Amino acid sequence: MQADFWNDKRPAGVPSQIDVNAYKSVVEVFERSCKKFADRPAFSNLGVTLSYAELERYSAAFAAYLQQHTDLVPGDRIAVQMPNVLQYPIAVFGALRAGLIVVNTNPLYTAREMRHQFKDSGARALVYLNMFGKLVQEVLPDTGIEFLIEAKMGDMLPTAKGWLVNTIVSKVKKMVPDYRLPQAVPFKSALAQGQGQSLKPVAQSLDDIAVLQYTGGTTGLAKGAMLSHGNLVANMLQVLACFSQHGPDGQRLIKEGQEVMIAPLPLYHIYAFTANCMCMMVTGNHNVLITNPRDIPGFIKELKKWKFSALLGLNTLFVALMNHPEFKNLDFSALKVTNSGGTALVSATAERWESITGCRIVEGYGLTETSPVASTNPYGQLARLGTVGIPVPGTAFKVIDDEGVEQPFGERGELCIKGPQVMKGYWQHPEATAEALDSEGWFKTGDIAVIDPDGFTRIVDRKKDMIIVSGFNVYPNEIEEVVMGHPQVASCAVIGVPDERSGEAVKLFVVPREGGVTLEELKAYCKANFTGYKVPKHIVLRESLPMTAVGKILRRELRDIA
Repeated sequence: MQADFWNDKRPAGVPSQIDVNAYKSVVEVFERSCKKFADRPAFSNLGVTLSYAELERYSAAFAAYLQQHTDLVPGDRIAVQMPNVLQYPIAVFGALRAGLIVVNTNPLYTAREMRHQFKDSGARALVYLNMFGKLVQEVLPDTGIEFLIEAKMGDMLPTAKGWLVNTIVSKVKKMVPDYRLPQAVPFKSALAQGQGQSLKPVAQSLDDIAVLQYTGGTTGLAKGAMLSHGNLVANMLQVLACFSQHGPDGQRLIKEGQEVMIAPLPLYHIYAFTANCMCMMVTGNHNVLITNPRDIPGFIKELKKWKFSALLGLNTLFVALMNHPEFKNLDFSALKVTNSGGTALVSATAERWESITGCRIVEGYGLTETSPVASTNPYGQLARLGTVGIPVPGTAFKVIDDEGVEQPFGERGELCIKGPQVMKGYWQHPEATAEALDSEGWFKTGDIAVIDPDGFTRIVDRKKDMIIVSGFNVYPNEIEEVVMGHPQVASCAVIGVPDERSGEAVKLFVVPREGGVTLEELKAYCKANFTGYKVPKHIVLRESLPMTAVGKILRRELRDIA
């Protein structure tokens, strides 16, 4: 299917093309927006708000520090390992302005995962939060990292409050284990040393790599997806095009400089990185950073302070918020965009969210390798639950069978994506790149999808997660979606396990709600809802399920346990 097939299927206001050459780099997007929206709020966190002008000044100081006080050169990799705090956008945009390639690193990584990422990327510098200092000390000798910049929670707060926050974090809450890294430069010192020094502009093209974004993908060790300035700029423009859909008033849905976007998903994750750091920036909007979204009472307290218009989240987060008694008392009058991504949205969650907030959750689809947004639903009443919408402007979808033959509408197959947001390839993994990207630029996602005749796409499952019971295909998503409809089920996951009789059998893990649920009730429920071969042969009750930092259930870990 060519990209223009979807042009007449877009809602009013959404253009069918984007101008990929509108900006020369991510840095140009950043610098133009900081000038245009200088006095507007850019990011808020821990009670402090930075304007676009302040963000520009701080990031210029950080970039000048990197240029004048280290021997890092354009193209060198700098790892950034921080949760959602103000230092994150300062460090990332500062690094990009100095011509460096940013390696986003999950702060919750184990030593093994950190070691792999730092070595594989060849990072020479690391910006981290002092809470992770002990792990940094442990892995440092095995990496090529030469420059350490150490941030503390209170860095961007007024002096007395900053000191208090840092003291509470380390002495009261004991969140900073003992470690020794005498060579680390404090983040505040780096800013002070860079202030007033001139930043030497670096020539950058759309083809240059901006970010190495690590992804587990479908196989073993994480690989770095090479996302160019062009990939990120294109995806920002694509999401922006979708945001220009007309609302009920006939005006643009997302207006310049007027929106408050809540950012609970980690910025180091590509989904929030593109949506919160890039899209909100080019529209001059305000991002409220939630440092610890797992602290639901704290999260809701923060939401009470803002008349927020947009929220990015995913199924587990929406459920956790709605289960808190205070959630329904928030002011939702300005909320017009709730985006869900990262994992399948459960229809029961979506319906409950809309009934409480009056805002429909819109599901999209994407991967790290597509920077990440590949498709999204129209907003409001045009959204179609159970689908991931239609490809964003300038993007084409097709589904292929195991022989690589394109399938007609309504047929299952592996989803392939082509567009300006598709990565350059995997960092130093030419064979993995060749497997994922064909000569025409189609990226094979490893997801099984159906494209309906009207252009809406449904993701049926991951190719790798499919279970084959007596020759029949069973898709875990389908089982999970139905089981989540049981009133006593809080969350669940499905895997395939070897079975002598049927080759594989379905195994279901369930975390019950308060009040519990019995195995007999679950068995009866499954028997009533599934044809024979889909009924789970094994059901296990658990207190929790293994999850990524973003709240995605790790079926792989459940398989290992099983």
